[in-house]
Amino acid sequence: MNDASGERIDDHVRAADPGGKKLPKQQEHEQLHLDPSRWWFASSAFPMIAGTLGPVASAFSICALSRPWRQSYLPGSDPDAAPFIKDPTWLTIINAIQLLIALIANMALLLNMTQRLRFSVAQPVTIVGWYISSICLVALTATASGPLIIEPASEYIWSQAFYYGIYGAALYFLVASLMVVTFLGAQIGYYPKDFILTPSQRTLMMQTIMLLLYLLLGALVFGRIEGWNYLDAVYWAAVTLFTVGFGDFSPQTALGKGLVMPFALVGIISLGLVIGSIRSLVLDRGRRRLSARMVEKRRRKMLRQMAKKGKDGILVPIKEGNKLTQTPTDVDRGLTEFERREKEFKLMRDIQHETSRKRRWYATAFSACTWTALWLGGARIFQACEEPYQGWTYFDGIFFCFVSLTTIGYGDIVPVSNAGKSFWVCWALLAIPTMTVLISNAGDTVVKGVRDATDAIATITILPSERPFKKDLKRFLKHLSFGALFKEEIIEETPTGFLGEAQDRDNNSSSDSEEENDAEIALQRDQAESSTSPTSPRVRINPPFRNEEAHSKNVDANTADENHPPDQQQLRERKRKKSAPFTLPSRQQDYLVILIDEIARVTAHLKEHPPRKYSFKEWAWYLRLIGEDESDAGQHGRASAHVRTKKDKMRGGRPDNLSEEAKVEAKPVPWSWVGSKSPLMGEKEEAEWILERLIERLGEELRRSRKEGGGGGDDDGEQREEEGEGL
Repeated sequence: MNDASGERIDDHVRAADPGGKKLPKQQEHEQLHLDPSRWWFASSAFPMIAGTLGPVASAFSICALSRPWRQSYLPGSDPDAAPFIKDPTWLTIINAIQLLIALIANMALLLNMTQRLRFSVAQPVTIVGWYISSICLVALTATASGPLIIEPASEYIWSQAFYYGIYGAALYFLVASLMVVTFLGAQIGYYPKDFILTPSQRTLMMQTIMLLLYLLLGALVFGRIEGWNYLDAVYWAAVTLFTVGFGDFSPQTALGKGLVMPFALVGIISLGLVIGSIRSLVLDRGRRRLSARMVEKRRRKMLRQMAKKGKDGILVPIKEGNKLTQTPTDVDRGLTEFERREKEFKLMRDIQHETSRKRRWYATAFSACTWTALWLGGARIFQACEEPYQGWTYFDGIFFCFVSLTTIGYGDIVPVSNAGKSFWVCWALLAIPTMTVLISNAGDTVVKGVRDATDAIATITILPSERPFKKDLKRFLKHLSFGALFKEEIIEETPTGFLGEAQDRDNNSSSDSEEENDAEIALQRDQAESSTSPTSPRVRINPPFRNEEAHSKNVDANTADENHPPDQQQLRERKRKKSAPFTLPSRQQDYLVILIDEIARVTAHLKEHPPRKYSFKEWAWYLRLIGEDESDAGQHGRASAHVRTKKDKMRGGRPDNLSEEAKVEAKPVPWSWVGSKSPLMGEKEEAEWILERLIERLGEELRRSRKEGGGGGDDDGEQREEEGEGL
């Protein structure tokens, strides 16, 4: 994970090794934050949007085919009572053919996403099919609005089916264009060609398809029961499922009233699931990807600023004979390597905290702008649709859109035109989920700020907490100054495992510090007894977790001072012991038990919400478990604002093309907490990153133990392995 000086980020390539093999998927996933965000949109967001909006366009095509496109209308009469005029046969045939082509294109995309159809076959079929459908609908609507007009034109209007054809053409063109961008990016090689759907993406696409089918079939049933025009029934079904309830259409028959209760209940639940999936994708998947990219940009900017101001000495590992290149007044002189790494870790936490706050506000601002555009832009379109029939003003459109967005639905003003009712269905499919996303983003920023401020005021007035008043006051001033005052450490977790059992709970307590030393002495005594026991021989765990002699020499070289009086020798020794986690058990069996226990513990952390973040001491413990020592400067490198593009094909810090024995013996490559390959970088949650490394380490140890034991021979071992794979 060496990210010393090297090529620029724009020149970074997920290169192949000398044998021509690509980087493992695990490492490619961890390096996605190095790629520009536009490639994530092209490779992940665009196919997901196309897979979701494609069925919506097909639903609009079904609506466009369901009824004739023209109606005979006398000015001043009811548009709902206007009789339909039969379309030419060729128009209906072409309309049906384009719908069939669009459905084939949708199916090809879904089969490609489920790995049942090759990318090179599915994408051309999808793109060409959607473009053909769009061109056909554009040609049909242009023809219907020209030569097919019957004179006098003032006595005829376009039906809702005509407008659904326009909406379908626009959506087909949009999703086809998105897939063109995705296809070209994959052909150039910016990302893999295979689409692997995440559970959220798969769920959203399937739920969208099922909801549309449910809406169209429900409209068909209620249209027959109540005697409504089918497209009016589609409008009613959308108003019902979106819980707006204008009241311009409502069941009048006993059968209709009886069926509307289960229909609305199932439909509203289904709509809630779709909106929940949208929120999961936008606020979880998109948030993690964009946050990782923002952290990477902020990291590089911070490193450049530190280098420019000459304050990057803290990033230099403290090795024997190496002095920090800092000013004499710098308080960082005399740090151990463990303490230097802790400061580096906190620096990365500050970067994460700052970018997280900015991302939340950016997301809120973007969703607010999108919501406002749908509100005001939709109001203008509704005003244009309804002005000839009801004389709406722009303010009427604003009021109507706001009532619809908030699902209040007074019903005092409702659309009566074919253009207005059909556009409401298309508009609501975009606007109401956007309203939900806006509320969620506002909850992470504005609402959270108000809640935190209220809680801070209460703790220093009428509802004091268990903490000291001075600490509560500092916390209140921190919120009041938006974090400018009294910056506190973000993570204050107690380390897990042996480290958590032995570390002091309060660093300011001398009695706890003595207990820590006693616990360490007891643990080391138990390890010594187990290592000298005739029945439990010492097992070497590769690679060595720490060279105690070299580590002590390294620490003393940076902490010792010739001017220190002898009575401070014990303080320096205590500081050295406190700077590093405990030595791991000498017996391999005990070490494997620790790995299994920690894997179970970290697995439980994956279920926590918000995602678990670990303290530096916890990280030091887990890194020690996988073979890295935060006190060993030889395992650490200096971070750089640039990324080195070495074709060494590393996986988890070890060459992937090595044998299993070589992987175990390989030394970790130097890295930095504020480097581009830090465990805190990328999309993965911290518990996920740690869990993968612990499982990998456990597998390496078990494989090495099996080979060294040789209990059943290689043939027997291979046979057991084949049987396991078969199961």
